[in-house]
Amino acid sequence: MKKLLTLALMAVVSSSAPAGEKCGTVRRSNGVAMKSQCNGTVVASRVILTSLPVHAAAESDIVDTAVKAGSFKTLVAAVKAAGLVETLKGKGPFTVFAPTDEAFAKLPKGTVEDLLKPENKAKLVAILTYHVVAGKVMAADVVKLKSAKTVQGQEVAITVAKGTVSIDNAKVVKTDIGCSNGVIHVIDSVILPKAEEKTPDIVDTAVAAGSFKTLVAAVQAAGLVETLKGKGPFTVFAPTDEAFAKLPKGTVEDLLKPENKDKLVAILTYHVVPGKLKAADVVAAKELKTVNGKSAAITTEGGPKIAGASIIKTDIETSNGVIHVIDSVILP
Repeated sequence: MKKLLTLALMAVVSSSAPAGEKCGTVRRSNGVAMKSQCNGTVVASRVILTSLPVHAAAESDIVDTAVKAGSFKTLVAAVKAAGLVETLKGKGPFTVFAPTDEAFAKLPKGTVEDLLKPENKAKLVAILTYHVVAGKVMAADVVKLKSAKTVQGQEVAITVAKGTVSIDNAKVVKTDIGCSNGVIHVIDSVILPKAEEKTPDIVDTAVAAGSFKTLVAAVQAAGLVETLKGKGPFTVFAPTDEAFAKLPKGTVEDLLKPENKDKLVAILTYHVVPGKLKAADVVAAKELKTVNGKSAAITTEGGPKIAGASIIKTDIETSNGVIHVIDSVILP
């Protein structure tokens, strides 16, 4: 830190020269030069060298503070591996719930080593950003919250019980470590974001339901799996296993033969409509043009029907469309 050297003149003291002291005599008192004047007066000039700071000591940023502390070596290594150093040295401000080295040591053996591998960078970034909240939130403000949204996107739960503050399942053991770009609160465990539940696509939804085994087998035989797992969106009118069982004996077996693939594709695509049509959209239509190219009539008398098949369950959401269940196989 730069210091300004300031010469401060502290005092000028005049006194009578001691008896017998000659004009021009120089003597020292406590290391300070004192020179007598010819008129018998001694003038003592005390000069003191004072060091005054130009500015108060600047706080370190979050990364440098963690490095200097010495108890966040694993966290610092993780921040470097995740490529988040520049971010956490940036303007911010950020509130960091920082796990100690002992906190990382609580994780299952080998976990840290795996997370530091380049191929796991995305997962590491998600975990680390789950420990960061935008803004500078001091301890007094933290205890007033029930949750806080993290930079990762999910929220951490905040609880206060018997004088202990917890962030998810981690206890806050030290608070309000000021940094130039935010604040650090120390926690005793690594907190992990919740695994995001991914909505399955049309094919996976049908498989998981367990009541569309024949339909799934037909989709596979027709080579339509990748199509129905694609972006879409699609609206599928899905016949149940019981619906396929209504067909004449041997029909399904014949359709699943390789030589009948084109016919099978034509039937299955007649059950699919482009776009995502909810039940209200379906019943509002008089007919729907299918992926097959032909249109299927929609009627509502006695309950909603498509091409004569009753729609018995609606609006099963998938990641790439919607499924409506029908009680019969419809034929183009």
